[in-house]
Amino acid sequence: MAEKTEATVLMETATKAPKEKVSNLFAWSHATSVSGTAMLIAAIIGSYFSVYMTDTMMIPAAAASMIMFVATLWDAINDPMMGVIADRTKSKWGRYRPYFVVAPILLTIFGTLIWLNPDFSTNGKIIYVLLTYIGYGMTVTMYTMPQMAVLPAHVKTDDQRNKVIMMGAGSTAVMFTIGASFTPQMKAFFEGAFGVSNGYIPLMIVLGLISCLSFWGLFATAKEKYIAPVSDTPLTQDLKKILRHKELSPFVIVWIMASMGYGLMFASSVFYVMYYLGRPDLISIYMLVVSMGALVSMVVLMPICMRIFKTAQRTLVVTQIAAIICYVTLFFVGSKSMTLLYVITFIATSVASMSNALVNVLVNDAIDYVQFKDGIAANGVISSIKGFAQKCGNTVTNSGILAVLAWAGYRAGEIGNQPESTMFAINFLRFGAPAIIGGILLIALKFNPVEKHRADILEMKELIRDHSEDNHDA
Repeated sequence: MAEKTEATVLMETATKAPKEKVSNLFAWSHATSVSGTAMLIAAIIGSYFSVYMTDTMMIPAAAASMIMFVATLWDAINDPMMGVIADRTKSKWGRYRPYFVVAPILLTIFGTLIWLNPDFSTNGKIIYVLLTYIGYGMTVTMYTMPQMAVLPAHVKTDDQRNKVIMMGAGSTAVMFTIGASFTPQMKAFFEGAFGVSNGYIPLMIVLGLISCLSFWGLFATAKEKYIAPVSDTPLTQDLKKILRHKELSPFVIVWIMASMGYGLMFASSVFYVMYYLGRPDLISIYMLVVSMGALVSMVVLMPICMRIFKTAQRTLVVTQIAAIICYVTLFFVGSKSMTLLYVITFIATSVASMSNALVNVLVNDAIDYVQFKDGIAANGVISSIKGFAQKCGNTVTNSGILAVLAWAGYRAGEIGNQPESTMFAINFLRFGAPAIIGGILLIALKFNPVEKHRADILEMKELIRDHSEDNHDA
């Protein structure tokens, strides 16, 4: 580098800090905020809302695709806005913590509103769903960006960060298992308990209120120890410093691909079982296989793989190769035998799902890389770039499935009467597309810029911790 940053000076003068510990209460609150009942709400919406729009609200597939495209594209665009706002927030509660107070309340409101089926015309329903889904997406942005940003602000050591990330991954897997597999039963329970025709409404209210507990717990336990003062320099100057690092573009591609692959895994499964297999009675069983694979992936396999392969980079490479092999096999022979379908689907999900958590490790890597190169803490901005990439992936997935089905001649509700083009499209969406996505992800990983600087970055973080503790003692 041409000139030494503050971080570089610290590397040369400070001494190694003692091992850092994270309190169990903070770890639990962080892991169960975004990845708790908020994730359960996301799992229900991701798995069942597209079918709800086309088959219950009777919104045409092409219009539903437009809704998802516009809403999720705007959701992606406002992520960088939220990251910038969070990084420059000044309050007595800190930079990121204030958002954990109001966000779960808004989540409860918008998570409920999207499931209403008002007695409007088709155009009226399209406008209603578009507006409420945008509101839901902006709420998710409001709590996701600060939640990602507060972790590297609270703790510097990789092992402690990864511990929290893996706890969140396990929580995500549990929530997706419940949401993807048991939503019909939960919906029926609330319909019987409250005597209503739409069980999604009370279900969303209850889940939203429960989410307040973990978000408010995160507000109470998070400490923003490792952040620089809010910058007085023009925002454009800090953004230029970050965006000039073109070498971070592989991270963006990986984040997009991971989001698309994980989203397709759940969003296409209901269509696959209902129409490609013609067995709507098996939806809950198949979704349980998928979600249990994700649960095993996050809780069991991911910690083992991280111990064996040491870094998220190597773990992603090995697991994605295994997932591609499984997906290609299922594309050609998945419908030949239900036993074969269940077994290979479980294996594929078990190795593919952990990418959704491993890419969060790459967020911290990118934050550390920018701090190493430029000496600035841009947690919110980097988190928002990841969020932007993830939402771009969601945009392609959510609108793309419906767009492909509309193009292929999909007939809502007509089980056993779909054209061949639709049948091929459903099989491709379920297994062909994830295999291609995994291949693109592997190519992008080859250009990860952090690997060649990893030792220096680790030293920098240890010395910044030591400097921060010295200032605190003083």
